[in-house]
Amino acid sequence: MTSSDMAMGMIFLSQTVIGLLGNFFLLYHYSVLYFTRGTLRSTDLVVKHLTVANILIFLSKGILQTLSALGVNYFLGNIGCQLVFYVHRVGRGVSLGSTCLLSIFQAFTISPRNSRWAELKLHTSQYVGLSHSLILCWMVNMVMNSIIPMYVTGKWDSKNHTTKKDFVFCSGVGHNIISYSLAVILFSSYDVLCLGLMIWACSSMVFILYRHRQRVQHIHRTNLSSRSSPESRVTESILVLLSTFISFYTLSYVFTLWVTLFSNHSKWLVNISALITACFPTVSPFVLMSRDPRIPRPSSACCE
Repeated sequence: MTSSDMAMGMIFLSQTVIGLLGNFFLLYHYSVLYFTRGTLRSTDLVVKHLTVANILIFLSKGILQTLSALGVNYFLGNIGCQLVFYVHRVGRGVSLGSTCLLSIFQAFTISPRNSRWAELKLHTSQYVGLSHSLILCWMVNMVMNSIIPMYVTGKWDSKNHTTKKDFVFCSGVGHNIISYSLAVILFSSYDVLCLGLMIWACSSMVFILYRHRQRVQHIHRTNLSSRSSPESRVTESILVLLSTFISFYTLSYVFTLWVTLFSNHSKWLVNISALITACFPTVSPFVLMSRDPRIPRPSSACCE
């Protein structure tokens, strides 16, 4: 094992441990809030699904990517590789979908009552409707990614395939160029749709907050503002989360598309792609915790 492989393995290990701890702690925090107070914000429900999806990402490929970078390869058969890639794709899709849903929900929530989204605002404010949307997100990704086992196989597979791509601990296979291209278009369409909706929601929230602050500037007593400060804080937190997601996702999408479409790529490129893909699941729980006043800070706990 070379020093670069050891360094990459340690980076993957640190990222996986930090990401799992952050997401498990955030999930634990919201579970405690639910059982002690009996209620959660609607946005908390979406974040819970987001953390579960992030945990699936780490448990499916984060640990295996760490072992592979440390030189432990060829330990998964066909079924193992297919299951790992399927769970990872479902987790990634739900993470993308729930982040998109979170942005749309908050954009409707803070929209003015006289806006054209007023009717949709009534529907999105319902906790049950949001819960059904999240369940639908899980179902869509589970069905859509059911074709993944057709394109993944273990390293030990001896069948003769038209094309074969190296994914370090597993292999990707393409039966023919038409079916492979259709699969890429299917997954890209879902990604582009969610990303487009997030950019629209992010732009809408920035515009609404900007107009609101302009109105507040004309009022000397800002505590009489029609927009509550907790709602603005939640919106700003989601904007930070969305900015983080879009930045990491854009880089991840470029690297993933390169690895998927081109056969001649190095192990280093595959590792960098996996590393960037796991950046958002690693960072997102800490972004949310740092901006949630209901989570006690270490400094405040020491002062008590």
